[in-house]
Amino acid sequence: MLLQVNLGQEATKFGAQEDEVFRLLEKMALLPGISVKGLMTMPPYFENPEESRPYFRALRELQEAVSRRKIPGALMEELSMGMSNDFEAAVEEGATLVRVGTAIFGSRPVK
Repeated sequence: MLLQVNLGQEATKFGAQEDEVFRLLEKMALLPGISVKGLMTMPPYFENPEESRPYFRALRELQEAVSRRKIPGALMEELSMGMSNDFEAAVEEGATLVRVGTAIFGSRPVK
């Protein structure tokens, strides 16, 4: 399982706020059979992928801070961030999982 973090604080996206992450992970550690493999985020969309970089860096730094706390069940092995337009910056900032469906399959049809 990954914990989604809404670093962009966008109302249209879900996830924990940055200041809630440690508290949530500590509560999740009390649940049997639950382990959090890492964190994920979806920053605001920017035409210029470099504008996404600060969000990716912030998630990596948060992952490192969680790792230092050694919260049981918070393994922090994965960072899921980056999509077709900004995955290169995400990988440079430490992404281990990227979502590149549009790059492979093209845009979704408009309904």
